[in-house]
Amino acid sequence: MAPKTGFLDTLLTSPSTERFRVGFSVLFLIGIWLVVGQLSSGMPNNMLLMAAAVIGGYMAINIGANDVANNVGPAVGSGALSLGGAVLIAAIFEAGGAIIAGGDVVSTIKGGIIAADRLDDVNAFVWLMTAALLAGALWLNLATWMGAPVSTTHSIVGGVLGAGIAAGGWGIADWSVMAKIVASWVISPVMGGVLAALFLYAIKRTVLYRQNLVPAARTFVPWLVAIMAWAFGTYLMVKGVKKLVEVDFLGASLVGLAVAAVVFVAMRVLVGRRAATMENSTEGVNTLFTWPLIFAAALLSFAHGANDVANAIGPLAAINDALSAGAVVTAASIPLWVMLVGALGLAVGLMLFGPKVIKVVGSEITELDKTRAFCIALSAALTVIIASQLGLPVSSTHIAIGGVFGVGFLREYLKSNYATQLHKIMEHHDEVEQERLRPFLDDFRNASLEEMESLLKQAKKKKQQVPLSKSERKRLKKIYREEMVKRSHLTRIVAAWIITVPASAMMAALLFFTLRGLLM
Repeated sequence: MAPKTGFLDTLLTSPSTERFRVGFSVLFLIGIWLVVGQLSSGMPNNMLLMAAAVIGGYMAINIGANDVANNVGPAVGSGALSLGGAVLIAAIFEAGGAIIAGGDVVSTIKGGIIAADRLDDVNAFVWLMTAALLAGALWLNLATWMGAPVSTTHSIVGGVLGAGIAAGGWGIADWSVMAKIVASWVISPVMGGVLAALFLYAIKRTVLYRQNLVPAARTFVPWLVAIMAWAFGTYLMVKGVKKLVEVDFLGASLVGLAVAAVVFVAMRVLVGRRAATMENSTEGVNTLFTWPLIFAAALLSFAHGANDVANAIGPLAAINDALSAGAVVTAASIPLWVMLVGALGLAVGLMLFGPKVIKVVGSEITELDKTRAFCIALSAALTVIIASQLGLPVSSTHIAIGGVFGVGFLREYLKSNYATQLHKIMEHHDEVEQERLRPFLDDFRNASLEEMESLLKQAKKKKQQVPLSKSERKRLKKIYREEMVKRSHLTRIVAAWIITVPASAMMAALLFFTLRGLLM
């Protein structure tokens, strides 16, 4: 289903409004400069803190523009939310998560990437963190411009690594941590993709492949939504509110189970009421997942804001603490103004520049309906829970994109398998019949995805009139597969993932040397 459009959607995506969006972001950064200048008046090197705050705000804008797409993209692509509605919901919950559950203490050295105690010079530490922030933000800005969803955590990791090596040499880095990060490039998308595909296949077998979809939906959909409720209840307790309420995994699971029980009862009642009027079709089943998808987008945004805001404000808090105390520290309390820079920056970036990546995730990789989007959201929450308990490093960005490709490749496999059966029926024909096949192939090449399937069904019924040779069958199958999952997006996104850490690291190293040369 195509995403809904409206005035706000047009306002957020029209090229004619781009200069106004850029202008508003510049005004936001100028506002940060002025406010921080007032708050830091009298502090030594307050101009450096003001510059760092602007860079932190720029980083937050880019996190909002790129990373948040993973939370709401599937809901938009499936038609559960309009682009404008998704942007508003995500902006509110991202900012809320950052402010409410962003935490009082954030590790300023992400994941133990470098040994900060090896830096005795406060100025070198401040330049290091400033260069890391700016490099991460610049890389995210470039990736967003290219329409490639990348990991914001990996961007800042690369920035800290590159600037750290520039400041303290190769020995300052913890390469075991970096090895885990590299492993996450494979672990995250594979886990997300496999889980999303498994859930979609389960839904197809238990509901969508049944002759009577309505009774099957009444039986299985409440259980599926209850599983999602447990996943999100547990996910939010483990990842979203851990800095407000200290709870172990067992306690979080019990909270999730209580939420799941309530949701199960509510869904049984809702589906029971809808069954009397619900259409006995895939579209009818899809409507049952609309509200779960909206809640999923909101809850994923809240948890993302609570966790990933640290990518913008962690280094900024470190700079603030180092300038205030005149010493290098590894943990810094976060003032409210620093938290607001991150929270508001996430919301501003999402609203001004997020729609481009949202459209890529939601509609340009593969066609999503509400059932497929539901599976992606569910796999995202479950993958984070499983990985955190196994101690595996994962990226929420990579998980979500892996989920999108997972459901796309499952669709491709099921459809191509069906098409293969058709080809086996039609392949035994002589060369004379090939002339009658050419008009069919011309129509097939110009058809939409739905029309392709219809043409194949017609060919099955009239196989004597539309013969297919083995070479032509392979050609047709290739065309059909390319329509199911866009390989060009897969190549571009994977390439962006692979070079994120080294690209941001090299930029950070160059920026560190530049800052040191200018400020020494």
